[in-house]
Amino acid sequence: MKAVVDTNVVISGIFFGGVPRRILEFAHQRLFSMVVSHEMLTEYTAVVDRLATKHPRVQGRQILDAIVAISEVSLSVTLGQPIRADPTDDKFFAAALGAGAKRIASGDKYLKDASGWSGIEVFSRACPCI
Repeated sequence: MKAVVDTNVVISGIFFGGVPRRILEFAHQRLFSMVVSHEMLTEYTAVVDRLATKHPRVQGRQILDAIVAISEVSLSVTLGQPIRADPTDDKFFAAALGAGAKRIASGDKYLKDASGWSGIEVFSRACPCI
């Protein structure tokens, strides 16, 4: 199964733990195939670099590189109309469509409100494989 993981989940998993870290661990164990796009990687990197100064003991860039190494890079498709009020989050749906993924891991209320768009489920449980 393929799934997109939004930036907040990735960053929380790297720096703070909890369910987001478990999602990243499941991706590392290949319980699902994590999908990323170039736009997502740009955002992940910017946030990791910003938080690295506040959390110097966390090897954020190394962890992010390991995540990228196991991920499938998707070419985002053009959506035409924005899905949400905040079109900056549409990149997650565009990546999912480009890779044929049917799930997005996110705790973001607005992304969850768009769950079901084009058959893509937005979930917040620990593993997209269940």
